[in-house]
Amino acid sequence: MGMLAASGPCTRPVLKERGQREVFCGLTGIVWLHRKLQDAFFLVVGSRTCAHLLQSAAGVMIFAEPRFATAVLEEKDLAGLADAHDELDGVVARLIERRPDVRLLFLVGSCPSEVIKLDLDKAAKRLDARWAPRGTRVLSWSGSGIETTFTQGEDNCLASLVPECPAAQGPGLLVAGALPDVVEDRLRDLLARLGIPPAFLPPRRSGDLPPIGPGTRVLLAQPFLSETAAALERRGARVLEAPFPFGAEGTTAWLHAAARAFGVEEMHFRAVVAPGRERAKRAIARHRPLLEGRRVFFLPDSQLEIPLARFLWEECGMVPVEVGTPWLHQRFHGPDLERLPPSARIAEGQDVDRQLDRLRADRPDLTVCGLGLANPLEAQGFTTKWSIELVFSPIHGFDQAGDLAELFARPLRRRALLASLAPGEPAACS
Repeated sequence: MGMLAASGPCTRPVLKERGQREVFCGLTGIVWLHRKLQDAFFLVVGSRTCAHLLQSAAGVMIFAEPRFATAVLEEKDLAGLADAHDELDGVVARLIERRPDVRLLFLVGSCPSEVIKLDLDKAAKRLDARWAPRGTRVLSWSGSGIETTFTQGEDNCLASLVPECPAAQGPGLLVAGALPDVVEDRLRDLLARLGIPPAFLPPRRSGDLPPIGPGTRVLLAQPFLSETAAALERRGARVLEAPFPFGAEGTTAWLHAAARAFGVEEMHFRAVVAPGRERAKRAIARHRPLLEGRRVFFLPDSQLEIPLARFLWEECGMVPVEVGTPWLHQRFHGPDLERLPPSARIAEGQDVDRQLDRLRADRPDLTVCGLGLANPLEAQGFTTKWSIELVFSPIHGFDQAGDLAELFARPLRRRALLASLAPGEPAACS
């Protein structure tokens, strides 16, 4: 049953729901993490269902050799008739023999491995002692769908890297969160021109882990990194609170938080960000006529919902009716949350039947939701946007602002085209 309650320092009401959820599990994060960490391998210790999920989510071709796999738990493992640790040791040995280029091996927990209480932390320590002297580190993290939404897989992965980072000897800026290389390069260039050359977590290669210490200031690039933030703060770093870098306004505020922390002069800051900011505003303006005044409803999925709703409201003129998120971290979501209109209903967690009832009553122009709900809602006449596409697509920073707005405009444009067709006339949608 839902209830209205004030949460943390925010005084606006938050509808807290605990019921049936419709989300992918944390294993899905491997799909983008294995592309980012170029010398790492992700070994899921799970069932055939886990293997099918990853293969389907990644769309891997038969000739490709990705840097992830599943050590399949068979019936004898689940029944305790085999020593799963001995079998895992054998799988890891064969894997490293076949892929000597792997410098970092993650053992990734799943629902089946956690149900049978397979201690992958202990296994990782044992295997690391064996393989680290030969050049391959072994770490572990959980992607179990029992306790994670799909973006929390990245959070757990990055949190496992933090203790391995070297100690920082002085001040520095760290950007935390996996970003496409092109986005990372542009943000790196912007921050360097401000006089704040950043390090990134995760790095592209495991040997380039960033230094962390009391002088480290952290900008979160993703709003779902609560465990990573906690691990960084245990190392003495301080997380800077700011809106997330979506659109012209969000990116400006995000960069400004770093500029203030490192004493960058205001005139220099404005001169550096002005060209990118103006480009972003012009790119967004092309899509605003289609988006402005449209009502949008977010079902909880990725934890990107609150900053994206802020972007749509503040920069595109859309009206957020309900903004649902799996977890509401007041500290990290607060700067975006306080910019949302008072009329927006904020929901944490999910009771999918109750939320769908509210959706049908509100009849928004656009619904942002997971894949499992999109097709049924389309069949009921709703216009939907897949939330997972917003995780896979480059959407951060000034240069992606127009692309981000276009991702929300596209389904509305498609719906308008279908409505304009004469009966029986075929649609020509891209």
